[in-house]
Amino acid sequence: MGNTEPDRDRQQQGKEDYGYGLFPEHQSGKARKGLLAESLFTFNHKCRLMLQVTLDTNPYAKLLIDAMKSSGCAIDKDRHFSCEDCDGTVSGGFDAEISQIVLCQNNIHQQKHMNRVVTHELIHTFDHCRAHVDWFHNIKHLACSEIRAANLSGECTFGNELLRFNFGLKEHHQKCVRERALRSILAVREVSKETATKAVDEVFDTCFNDLEPFGRIPHNKKDAKYAYREFQNRSRYYANI
Repeated sequence: MGNTEPDRDRQQQGKEDYGYGLFPEHQSGKARKGLLAESLFTFNHKCRLMLQVTLDTNPYAKLLIDAMKSSGCAIDKDRHFSCEDCDGTVSGGFDAEISQIVLCQNNIHQQKHMNRVVTHELIHTFDHCRAHVDWFHNIKHLACSEIRAANLSGECTFGNELLRFNFGLKEHHQKCVRERALRSILAVREVSKETATKAVDEVFDTCFNDLEPFGRIPHNKKDAKYAYREFQNRSRYYANI
């Protein structure tokens, strides 16, 4: 799973949690019941509506969906996305065991946020489709996908960094990508910061420069639209060979 922390009970048992602890509904396979049921239903409905808007209109997501289809991994909204109630510190995650994206319905309240989360997790899904990613045992594989997700999802755009009060310096985009990849790894693996940093450093150049399927770093929606158009033309070109 992405952007999570280890479950304390499992940690005490000496077992790797892989971030599943912060997705209690996903882990149990059952929705919460009781006093929160009505509000959670409202969250779920809103989450599904925002997801549909993202899939229909967001160029980042549309490109990734098309790229998945071209790679033989077509996405089905009902099968591959799940809106669920999560711990308050996470927005989403990718469950590699069942190839499903979890969207945290209680934490995603704005369409822009939904766009970023869906794009980030779709990049993990794309990597899962096109490569033999060992998510659970090879930290370099995880680091590579986290670098790509931070680099290509729009998370490190100038506007988003301003909102985080991070102001531009030389190679600021690379710095942002490193920091966000490192944070994601530390959230889902019980490893030291030194180990995670070493993994990021060892694969950074290769994975930062792997721009598939965008072909460019989409710094904004305009860039993503151009990338989507180029991808469509590329697909038509290969189809005629």
